[in-house]
Amino acid sequence: MLQSESALRGTVGFLMPEGTFERVFSELDLARLRSESRLHLLSDRPLRPERVDDRALLAEAEVLVTGWGSPALDEPLLRMLPSLRAVAHSAGSVRGIVTDALLDRHVSLTSSAAANAVPVAEFTVAMIVLAAKRTFWAAETLRSSNAPVDAERAWPTVGSHGITVGVVGASRIGRLVIERLASLDVRVLVADPTLDHEQRLAIGVPCVPLEELAAGSDIVTLHAPALPSTRHLVDRGLLRLMRPGTTVINTARGDLVDHEALADRLECGDLVAILDVTSPEILPSTSRLWSTPNTVITPHIAGSAGNELGRLATNTVDEVLHLVRTGAFRRPITIAALALQA
Repeated sequence: MLQSESALRGTVGFLMPEGTFERVFSELDLARLRSESRLHLLSDRPLRPERVDDRALLAEAEVLVTGWGSPALDEPLLRMLPSLRAVAHSAGSVRGIVTDALLDRHVSLTSSAAANAVPVAEFTVAMIVLAAKRTFWAAETLRSSNAPVDAERAWPTVGSHGITVGVVGASRIGRLVIERLASLDVRVLVADPTLDHEQRLAIGVPCVPLEELAAGSDIVTLHAPALPSTRHLVDRGLLRLMRPGTTVINTARGDLVDHEALADRLECGDLVAILDVTSPEILPSTSRLWSTPNTVITPHIAGSAGNELGRLATNTVDEVLHLVRTGAFRRPITIAALALQA
């Protein structure tokens, strides 16, 4: 709920780069906001603090809609936002905009992390199925040999039936992956030390230590946040526990994996890696991961893009409308949750 007892006037402004605004929000989204009688849209375009005319509008904004590329809501910017009471972030992680100064204001906060989780989970499950079928390597074998490929002979354990998938991190995305894997004939394990007893029961699959998951899974998929405690979570020791033929999928954060240790194991030829994220995001040309066998690197495409951006916009508009009608976001972000978010 909003901290202040005074009624919300419903003044809403966008604060994000023009390019982000145009990619994510359509005229239909703006029309939905305009149609709410309890809401006043300050402008049909993003407000820019450097514009003198926009500063007056920013001073009126009670609700700010942010997105990719929005500036951090630090003390100098917050001084331009004396009326600010809520922020609706139209992307996933809010780390780039949240500051101690914002938290000190007790501003209500929400994001579109739930909406952005959907395509990441879909991508992950697709990669699990394709990896189990050895799709990428079968295609490359066919291309290089220009001859029939006997998949069963080349990969005797090809296929997903009966395999074990280990999910590292029961995050929002991790849970969606677990839900979607229920449609496959696979065994699922999860490792997440933050789960309490009730959460372990509710998740519906065995919760095991990370080391046990690594040693017992055919596919290991990462969905933990990037925190100091999770940096290089997949290190040389954990990779050593993985049996030959294991596939590691990372759609979370590049820092979760020790790339040098991963490259060493991949060069042995008995591990598979599908990396949608790396650290840095664009690997240097000298990185061994470009040439290691059994490695697929994609350009951070698991998250929302193209048609999927509409889901982010719809979620954001839904949250803003719910706020002005009820005084609360549907999915507020708490300070405790911030500490565990990517």
